[in-house]
Formats: sequence, C-alpha cells, structure tokens
Amino acid sequence: HCQLAILQSIHQLHTEMILFWICWVAQSLSYEHFGQILLCGPHPCDLLSPRRVDVLVMTPWFAPIIWDGTFDSAILDAQFRDTTIGLTVFAIKKYVVFLRLFLETAEKYFMVGHKVTYYVFTDRPADVPQIALRAGRQVVVLHVGSYRRWQDISMHRMEMISNFSRQRFLHEVDYLVCLDVDMKFSDHVGVEILAPLFGTLHPGFYAADRQSFTYERRPLSRAYIPRDEGDFYYAGGFFGGSVPEVYRLTTACHQAMTADQAQGIEAVWHDESHLNRYLLSHKPSKVLSPEYLWDERMLQRPPLLRKLRYVAVPKNHGEIRNR
Repeated sequence: HCQLAILQSIHQLHTEMILFWICWVAQSLSYEHFGQILLCGPHPCDLLSPRRVDVLVMTPWFAPIIWDGTFDSAILDAQFRDTTIGLTVFAIKKYVVFLRLFLETAEKYFMVGHKVTYYVFTDRPADVPQIALRAGRQVVVLHVGSYRRWQDISMHRMEMISNFSRQRFLHEVDYLVCLDVDMKFSDHVGVEILAPLFGTLHPGFYAADRQSFTYERRPLSRAYIPRDEGDFYYAGGFFGGSVPEVYRLTTACHQAMTADQAQGIEAVWHDESHLNRYLLSHKPSKVLSPEYLWDERMLQRPPLLRKLRYVAVPKNHGEIRNR
C-alpha cells in the first residue's frame, strides 16, 4: 500500500507539472503560436509518458536534465524568439588556433535562427579569423592580457567574465553560454539549454558515484566539498544562464579563488573545482547531459548518447598550453 501511494503521488505530481507547463506555455506564447502547438504538436496526454526511460531526466530538486528526445525545439524556439544569447570563449596564446573551427561549427549548429554575440577573449586580436556570419550575429573581440601558466589563464576566466558582465554583458545580451575553445560543434545546440542557471554533466563522471568525483577535498580551500556531499560533477567547459546569474556565479568563484590564493592553496581542478562548489550550494535550474560535452578520443560512446553535440578537438596539451 505504501509503494502504491508513492507511485500515485508521483503520477499526480507529474500530471500537475504537465498542466502547469501547458498554462505557462499558453501565457508565454501568442495565441497564434499556442494554437499551432495544440494543432500540430503532441497531445497533452502523450506528455504524461516519459520520452526517455533509459536515462535520468530530472534532478532530485526537479530540474530537467536535457537529453535528445526530452524537448521540442519548435516550442522552445517560439518561446525564445526575441532572446539574444552571448557566447564567451577564451582564445589565449596558442589557443587562438582553435577559433576558426569553433566559430565555423558554431555558425552551423549553435542557436540557429537566434541572435548571437560571440565574445572572444584574446591576447592576440589580430589572429581572430574573419568568418561569414548569419544575420543577427556578430563577433566581438575583447583584448585581454595573458598569464604565464595555463592554470592562471583558466582561473582568471571567472574574473574576466564577471568584470565584463558588469560592464557590458548585462546591457547587451539576455543569456550567457560560457565554453571552452578547443572544441567543435557537431550537432544542434539550441535554446533548450537556456535557463536562469545551468551546468553540464562531466563526461568522465556522469555515470559515477560521488565518491569518485574529483572535488576539492582539502578543507582549507573555499572549493572544499566533503566526501558525503555532492549531486553531480559538472564540467568547467560548458555552463551559463541569465547574465545576472552568471555574474553572481563568476563573481563568487573569483572571490573564492582569491581567498584561496591568500591562503597559499590552489584547488585541484582550478576554476572547475570552484564551479562545482558553487553549483552544489546554488542548484542549477537545468542540467545538460554529456551530449553537450564529449571527448571521443578519451571516452567510448555509450548507446544512451544518441547525439554528440559539442566535442573535443584532438590536440597536444603540452604544446598548446605552454606556448
């Protein structure tokens, strides 16, 4: 009887969430758009059946986990039709060589049909390639300094995103997507990722238990997470949200790294360690599956990954990082 009651409660909650979603969509869209969804889209009753049963599609705090087959692009494109998305990417030192492929594949797959501003942070503005852009999209080059160690470059990303969010991003775009440059887009990455705050499951730990997560384990660090805490392990190469939320995240991470530096300690995985600490205390409102960050050379693709949307580019880390 207890199990039956639990199942009935879950089904009732699921039904209430669907009804809430229908009302919310009706309020968010014009009468014409909503009518098209009701006529052409799935019947509301069909939504009561989960579209993926082979993967986790919701966090314990009821944030959706985005996999192929869990969203409707047509509905979401209509909802975000007047949205401007900013993409931040750092091309410091030799990492500028990855920019052309990054931008060319972004133009093919990233937020197609939407307004996009690519914010390229670089110490080599003359080396930023000129590529053809779709209407409503632009590249903005932000000239920044460099640092001797690649770890310092990685950690100072949070500071620079924080500073520029306050100075200009808050006035220019609605959402920020913060990505690594040594990657390429290989399939659709659209507005399904957008939320007030989102993180991406690290491809090396999405199926692991929390004891295996490489959190910062030294209590002296502001990135410290005890072994009996933790939800997921998030990748430092793909996170974002609304500009105010990203500003809060990057400011908090920068302040934590500054405090660590004063104590003579550096978190094990630098800015990624601080990102995981922040997202443990400030739960993301959406989580992206490893479809959105994958390395085909280091990891064997499991059957549950129907798409690989954003993948690592082969490289010699020592050669790139130390030049």
